[in-house]
Amino acid sequence: MAAAMASQGERAVLEEEFKWLLQEEVHAVLRQLQDILKEASHRFALPTSGSGGAVKQENFVLSTSGTDQVKGVMTLQGDALCQADVNLKMPRNNQLLHFAFREDKQWKLQQIQDARNHVNQAIYLLMNRDVNYQFKTGLEVLKLMDAVMLQLSRARNRLTTPATLTLPEIASSGLTKMFTPTLPPDILVNFYINLNKLCLTVYQLHVLQPSTTKNFKPAGGSVLHNPGAMFEFGSQRYEVSHVHKVECVVPWLNDALVFFTVSLQLCQQLKDKISVFSSYWNYRP
Repeated sequence: MAAAMASQGERAVLEEEFKWLLQEEVHAVLRQLQDILKEASHRFALPTSGSGGAVKQENFVLSTSGTDQVKGVMTLQGDALCQADVNLKMPRNNQLLHFAFREDKQWKLQQIQDARNHVNQAIYLLMNRDVNYQFKTGLEVLKLMDAVMLQLSRARNRLTTPATLTLPEIASSGLTKMFTPTLPPDILVNFYINLNKLCLTVYQLHVLQPSTTKNFKPAGGSVLHNPGAMFEFGSQRYEVSHVHKVECVVPWLNDALVFFTVSLQLCQQLKDKISVFSSYWNYRP
């Protein structure tokens, strides 16, 4: 009898704690998540004070240690490259080539745009309820956390997982038409985000003659193609002879990735607390 009463008392305490969790702690965590994700969203927007919400421009020098084959100066404005100057030293004759974006052109970095959209969707999920709303079940909280974590994971993945492209896709990209002077047919370029870095890859090509004894095997999709990769574009077959990758760290992308990690941890911790209560009794949250 005493054991049964103790059990009932223990259950009552747990139910009170669980009620407090739903009514108080959940809302505190949601507010904390909103604050963190708004900070993340502000990193993507980069508004300048007193400019009516205009997005400031940032200049980055892209290079790699140990070689000066390729150097680039990029101007990033939010999710757009609005200026790009690229110097390429040709390995065969050390000829220096210079290319720059046409003044009327910008290149949208879709990865940044998508990541920002996922962050804003996560914020919407967290705020999409009445101020006085009370959660009634643990399952309700778990579903919300899963939905928020899905958006945050997608935002992080857009920055950490660049798109795989075939060489013909790079060759036919609108990016190739943005430069002045026009890129020669034996040069391809690609810009992308990898984690917290802005990356530029330059491919130098040579034409495969019909008389070549090489076995032509078109390369598939990849983030970075290696020398020897072959492809067909138009009526011509090419092989990659040299690959140059230069990059630089974008500090606010690093901040955003940290905010994503902290937010995902907070979501998981709240899910774990809900699950702990659920495991104490045959109560389905």
